[in-house]
Amino acid sequence: MSHAHSPAADRTLKALVNATLHTGDSVLAGAALLIDGPAIAAIVAPEAIPPEATVMDLGGGILAPGFIDLQVNGGGGALFNDTPDLPTLRRIAAAHRRFGTTGLLPTLITDSAETRAAAVATVRAALAEGVPGVLGIHLEGPHIAPERRGVHDARFIAPPDANDLALLGGLSGLPALVTLAPETVPPEPIRRLAAAGLRIAAGHSAATWAQAKAGFAAGITGVTHLFNAMSPLGSREPGMVGAALEDDTVWCGIIVDGHHVHDASVRLAWKAKAPGRLFLVTDAMPPVGATESGATESGATESGGFQLYGEDIRVEDGRCVTADGTLAGSALDMATAVRNAVERVGIPLDEALRMASAYPADFMGMAARRGRLRPGLAADLVHLDERLRVRATWISGKMAVS
Repeated sequence: MSHAHSPAADRTLKALVNATLHTGDSVLAGAALLIDGPAIAAIVAPEAIPPEATVMDLGGGILAPGFIDLQVNGGGGALFNDTPDLPTLRRIAAAHRRFGTTGLLPTLITDSAETRAAAVATVRAALAEGVPGVLGIHLEGPHIAPERRGVHDARFIAPPDANDLALLGGLSGLPALVTLAPETVPPEPIRRLAAAGLRIAAGHSAATWAQAKAGFAAGITGVTHLFNAMSPLGSREPGMVGAALEDDTVWCGIIVDGHHVHDASVRLAWKAKAPGRLFLVTDAMPPVGATESGATESGATESGGFQLYGEDIRVEDGRCVTADGTLAGSALDMATAVRNAVERVGIPLDEALRMASAYPADFMGMAARRGRLRPGLAADLVHLDERLRVRATWISGKMAVS
């Protein structure tokens, strides 16, 4: 077999220059990122760029790992629960890509067994087909606490039966996150699912501190949208929030939109959690990226109402709410979450960027493939301007301008 140098092979080598690199490990000014096809090849000094590389001048700004959002219900006017098919997934992923998200878990909230099975089959098909941006699936419910259900449909909430456990067991081999309430699911099934490679998170839970800790011991390693839809921190009963903040091994997703969690509570969580264990999620609904025209800077349209379980959800001041004022997911995108973390909460930019990419990748066991700018990892990137607005993204080395 010949190993002669091929000019065609050279054309896959690209050098991105003139941006500050936030690698997830360090911040580098004056360095170039080399991409070879779908992967990162190297980080080099500009004078070390190979002569065969195509050089792209980014004109300043920040080049960072593409954002990874582990909780995305919808976007682009589409809702995964409504139509769990491939066109919906493509639409959702494309909408979020405009805001720097190069990888996401389509999230199905509490629904019928048939809808859950359809969602799993669709995600399998999306991964087999290589739909850009789809990394796996997040099943949020239905094994949750009715009293902490939020907008989840009470008709479908139940502890898991044999069929439910078979569906969850069938997720083995698929990047999958399952949110459940530890007080409604016995430790043994949690142990089995965790051993099968699933990531299990506690959420929509009224668990006591002791019940939460028992869930962690059984294999729960994450907490879904910290503070929201869970037993609060109290003086004599620390609840789910207390257990999540106290345990240094547990990862916590958090919605930093100024509506779901007070900025001071986000700040406290960031101070309390062990480094690397707090990450950003959007819990996004269809309004995010719903229209090219009329979108706010955050990517959501104020008029972008939608239906959930047949109920009208309206968007008011960036909040998605039901008729009685219950929060129904968010109109948040990841670029706005990063900006909010920096500007409202006071988290350093480099850390906020890690919370949007490296840490969710770590939680899902994807750090060997994505989440940082390192040789051999996927060339999933976001280019941000000085105001942290998205200029461009790359998924597997393929660029799209925002």
